[in-house]
Amino acid sequence: MKRRGFTVIELLVVIVILAVGGWLFFSEKARIDSVERDNTRKVTINAMYYTIEEVFYPANGYYPSKIDSKTLRAMDPDLFTDPFGNTLGTSGSNYRYDATDCTTDGKCKGYTLRAIMEREDDYIKTNRNNAS
Repeated sequence: MKRRGFTVIELLVVIVILAVGGWLFFSEKARIDSVERDNTRKVTINAMYYTIEEVFYPANGYYPSKIDSKTLRAMDPDLFTDPFGNTLGTSGSNYRYDATDCTTDGKCKGYTLRAIMEREDDYIKTNRNNAS
């Protein structure tokens, strides 16, 4: 007499294989997504850095005490928002701008730009001109 269908062992083997495949897929997808967000953070910090160094500093002769879309008008305003929707300077933002050696009128001699990364050390850029 022939049986029709699968045995319990065969079904369990198939379920285990599907579960392991699903786990591998979703863990790899999470890794790829975090690497992509880190790359976005690097691109943004580089855009801020080059806008400050190539546009703002040559035009003004100093660095700003804070940056935003009004200070760096040559930059896309959307870049001031991190991959999770937090704007530069707000609590929880992945981006930080720290001005150094500033006068009371907001003219600074240096700065540090920082992106908090998920899969590697923080990405940091400092002022190019040795004014500080």
